[in-house]
Parts: sequence; C-alpha cells; structure tokens
Amino acid sequence: MLNSQPTLETLLNHRSVRKYTGEPISDDMLTAILEAGRAVSTSSYLQAASVIRVVDATKRTALRQVSCDMSADEYEQALADGKRLGHGYVESCAEYLVFCADAYRHHALADVNTDWTEVLLIGAIDVALMAQNMLAAAESLGLGGVFIGSLRNDIARASQVLDLPKHVVPLFGLCLGHPDWESKINQSQRPRLPLDVLVSVDTYQTPSDEALSAYNDEVKAYYHGRGLDLDWKTQIAQTFGGDVRPFMLDYLQSQGFAKR
Repeated sequence: MLNSQPTLETLLNHRSVRKYTGEPISDDMLTAILEAGRAVSTSSYLQAASVIRVVDATKRTALRQVSCDMSADEYEQALADGKRLGHGYVESCAEYLVFCADAYRHHALADVNTDWTEVLLIGAIDVALMAQNMLAAAESLGLGGVFIGSLRNDIARASQVLDLPKHVVPLFGLCLGHPDWESKINQSQRPRLPLDVLVSVDTYQTPSDEALSAYNDEVKAYYHGRGLDLDWKTQIAQTFGGDVRPFMLDYLQSQGFAKR
C-alpha cells in the first residue's frame, strides 16, 4: 500500500528537485504516477497527450546534449576539456519522462484535419494537465522532480532521438527520483507572484508598478541569498529580449500542426 501525503500539503510544498539519491522508483510508485496522469481531465475527450519513458542511456545522453544546446561533438569536447555541464539530472534521475502533444492516434482512427493552431493548443493543454497531475502524484509519494523545457532547444533533434512520427511533438521532459535533501539545490522554494498580482476579478486588473517592483526585490533577495546577482526583471529580459527559438513554427508545421 503506497503512503500518499495530503493533496494541499503536497502542492504547497512543491519545489524543483534536481539532485537525487540514485535509488530507483518502485514499479508500484511508477504505475501510480502514470495512472494519475491517465486519469486527468482532457479536452473533448480527445486525450491528445502521450508520455515516453526514456530508459536507454544513449538516448538520455543525446537528450541531455539537446538541453545543453550542444551537438554530440561539442558535448564530448566539453567533457574532454573538463568543463562543467548542466542538466546532468537528465542522465542520472531514476525516471526521465517526455511529454508529447499527440494527434497521431486521431489520424490512425479517422479522417481528420489537425493542422489547426487550436489543435496544437488542445494538445499542449492536455499535456500540461497530465504532467502536473503526475508530478503532484510523485511528490505526494515522497519523490521529487523538475520539468525540462530545454528539450525544445533542438526540438527536431529530440524528435529524431525519440523516433517520433508526424503529428507528435515533444513539449518538455520531467526528471523524477528520490530527492537528495542534503543538497542545498533542493532545499529552497523560489518566491511566486503574490495573489493580488496573479488573480483578477471579472476583468484583467493591471498590476501596479509598486507591486511588480516589490516582487522583483523579493526575487532579487532570494537569489542574493544563493550568491547570485539576479532578479525577475533580468530573467524576463534574458528570455524574451531576443529571438525565442525562431525555428519552432517551421518544425511544428513540418509535424502537421499550426498551419492555419
């Protein structure tokens, strides 16, 4: 019998976990996590999401290279040079799951048109709901995890590694494992936007400059406590200040999505 923590306690204690003990996840735990994903709500009963367990070490390494935004040669040279590379948890976590928007089954069963942008949105929403259900289930069982959006750094290459057919798009990964709570990287929660900024009533309420500035200062203090000179404004500028994966539309259209 699995021992699951209360829902609200689990959700409010969430933090991204990037370092693990190396202990495997039991079959019972993994099945329960996958069943929690299977039970999630789905738009119009379309069930437009799929999960791929990546257990092959070579594939894990290739997907880590994608997350590091490196070719295989660049990755091997960096290792040879003794450089410290990120995303090691993609290779070391007990389970690495890749979540995909999936219209392949729909084409297999019916004569359908899934190149509408709305179809991609349906798939992305189904995937996000499924993935969050699974992470919450894992955390309720004492496990930890972190989502890997950097899988999209070279989404075409990730698709090749996973041998994905047309009408399937890998959106992000999820590392799962038993947390190493001795590691400082797992011990803190990053501050979230306050409810008076996050929640509006009846119509969108623009947040005040004072509220945004106060939150930015809170984030800056958090990072300062970890030895980093960083704030939320800087993170936004770094992410949205230039091109944001400009290859994405061409890739999505090559997979049969977002053509109209």
